[in-house]
Amino acid sequence: MEQVSGRLVVVGGGQAAFALVAKLRALKDMRPITVVAAEASLPYQRPPLSKKYLLREMMLDRLLYRPETWYAEHEIDIRLSTTVTRVDRATRQVVLSDGSTLGYETLAFATGATPRRLPAAVGGDLAGVYVVRDFRDADLLAEEMQPGRRVLVVGGGYIGLEAAAVARISGLEVTVIEMADRILQRVASAATSAIVREIHSAHGVHIREGTGLHRLFGHNGRVTAAELSDGSVIPVDIVIVGIGVTANDDLAHDAGIETANGIVVDSHGRTSDPAVFAMGDCAVLPWDGMRIRLESVQNAVDQAEAVAAVLAGSSVPYAPKPWFWSDQYDVKLQIAGFGLGHDETLVRPGQREGSVSVWYFRQGKLIAVDAINDAKAYVTGKKLLEQGVTPNRALLADPQVDLKTLLA
Repeated sequence: MEQVSGRLVVVGGGQAAFALVAKLRALKDMRPITVVAAEASLPYQRPPLSKKYLLREMMLDRLLYRPETWYAEHEIDIRLSTTVTRVDRATRQVVLSDGSTLGYETLAFATGATPRRLPAAVGGDLAGVYVVRDFRDADLLAEEMQPGRRVLVVGGGYIGLEAAAVARISGLEVTVIEMADRILQRVASAATSAIVREIHSAHGVHIREGTGLHRLFGHNGRVTAAELSDGSVIPVDIVIVGIGVTANDDLAHDAGIETANGIVVDSHGRTSDPAVFAMGDCAVLPWDGMRIRLESVQNAVDQAEAVAAVLAGSSVPYAPKPWFWSDQYDVKLQIAGFGLGHDETLVRPGQREGSVSVWYFRQGKLIAVDAINDAKAYVTGKKLLEQGVTPNRALLADPQVDLKTLLA
């Protein structure tokens, strides 16, 4: 059997995997590391895939976190186009897709999540139907983005709306359907949904809420039309699917590690097996008395770096500070905090035209802020949340009051 001698095996080659190994080396931890990455590319940034990369304003080489030489210089063995097919916790070995085995002392899951696809029964296997998971998906979709073509976006979450914005910028006719009563219903307040809806409507996007997809029609294997849940049929050339993701927890589950729509970890990123960790989109972590999955780049980095510190000897628990962002047209939406369970919102106009913020409260306590083209509101809200301070409501509601005074 291979001499493990402290080896860390990282399953996954995305944001969390890179952040983990980079932080370990920054902490002067020189244990042997092997990263097993399913994609053919070195780890790269994913957020631009549905934005600047899709618009061809950035190419793959600019998305790479580090060039190939960096991994060799830092003694990181990275195996591309390779997957782990099984984890044997009894012998502390993983079986790779080429049939070989790799021993570990510590194992880290950074397996991310997979976009949900439409079932074949409703036409999900037709040509012209896309999800955006990796750069290859974005490459194929970019070739389709021809002015005048008709695109249907299924799902009114952030991914769907970002894709809708890119399609509209590229000159396509865009329809967004959302089965829920409103776009962004799962992740944002009604006030934020209304603001974002107006932005898209002003750019000529047709948004149909409370409307699902019944089935797609095709000709010669290519999508040509969509029948919606209200019985209407619309012609389409392209379908972009943004109906959420599923945590990649199968490997962990099959190995007998606790999962619950994600790999369950404690505040140190440790799973039910003390030799195994998980981080990023695949991890279910404790937060504010709940178990949550935080699907964001920020959490992937922060949690991975916290796990690196634990592996290097720290005992400091990971305290998530949720923040997210979304770019649509010339609009930047920045979100601080986690608005889950809010019972009140306050909308505050910004100082510049088109800037506005939505402040979330639960039982009178500030829990989140959505800032639309309003960096000052975002920065102030983030600081208030970090300090655990709920601002004076009357002052917050007055757009003439400088937000800085709320921090005093």
